[in-house]
Amino acid sequence: MRYVVPCLLTFLLTTVFSPVSSMLASDEKDSPKDSKMQLGNFSVSLAVKDVFVSKAFYEKLGFRQSGGDVKRKYVVMQNGTSTIGLYQGMFPKNTLTYNPGWDRDCNTLPEFMDVREIQQELKKQDIKLDVAADETTTGPAFLTITDPDGNPILIDQHTTKPTQQK
Repeated sequence: MRYVVPCLLTFLLTTVFSPVSSMLASDEKDSPKDSKMQLGNFSVSLAVKDVFVSKAFYEKLGFRQSGGDVKRKYVVMQNGTSTIGLYQGMFPKNTLTYNPGWDRDCNTLPEFMDVREIQQELKKQDIKLDVAADETTTGPAFLTITDPDGNPILIDQHTTKPTQQK
């Protein structure tokens, strides 16, 4: 039984989330010629019932806390190149998450596609926005969309684009 859970997790991450991530990730050979969508760092945000219990479980799978605050009911955990967020009471369901402007260690990239630019590209492609970023602002902002199978996608920018900083 102790091997079933890690195998199931690996199966889900490689067969369910990886293909969706691959479809949305920025890769010129797979993207339409007129779109160079750069969504940013990818993680899976898990809606958990008890962040303490979930954190302990994922630590047994080799994940380590790399961010967040368990006392505030959220933690970010990494294992190799995999990143998950555990969120108690913040999301109604598991969510695919992208962070424009960040690498996997939350360092600001020198160049990246701002969430508002991503939003404009999504609109051009007739993708319905569930929540839109305010295009009159700069800096941190987010938008949400839902894929055709009902999976929520959060594009959450936490930083200001270097060309926008004063």
